[in-house]
Amino acid sequence: MKPTLRRAQAADYPSLIKLIEAFYQIDQHLFEPERIERALPPLLASDAFGVVYLIEADRDAHSNPHPNVPLGYAILTWGYSLESGGREALIDEIFLRQRNIGIGTQVMALLFDALRAQGIVKIFLETETHNTRARRFYTRSGFIADDSIWMSRPL
Repeated sequence: MKPTLRRAQAADYPSLIKLIEAFYQIDQHLFEPERIERALPPLLASDAFGVVYLIEADRDAHSNPHPNVPLGYAILTWGYSLESGGREALIDEIFLRQRNIGIGTQVMALLFDALRAQGIVKIFLETETHNTRARRFYTRSGFIADDSIWMSRPL
């Protein structure tokens, strides 16, 4: 199965919510619909803050068992840094319904190409400490662990 990326639109909101909820359950995040309802629409309205891609099967591929349901999604947000030398992207969320069949590697290559075309010079992501499988995958995709420690504070 060959994946493709399609920029999600407002009409994709119901499909995205289902995928996001499935991802949160698998990745052990608290699914808070009001938080998603606040944050997702601006990403679907324009590329000002980032981009949401639906990961779909190539129209010629017949191996998708659910042809009208996306394979997954990826949410990328923008940043800018002197240290990085310009525009950055954060892979905020990425989820595939089917795993361990090679789709993830193909999706990462598609994301890298799309981000290069937008002038992104560095990509960041974070994983949960319990998710060693994801870290192994990201390492195979060329990501390296930084010495930096992310800190956060709600406002």
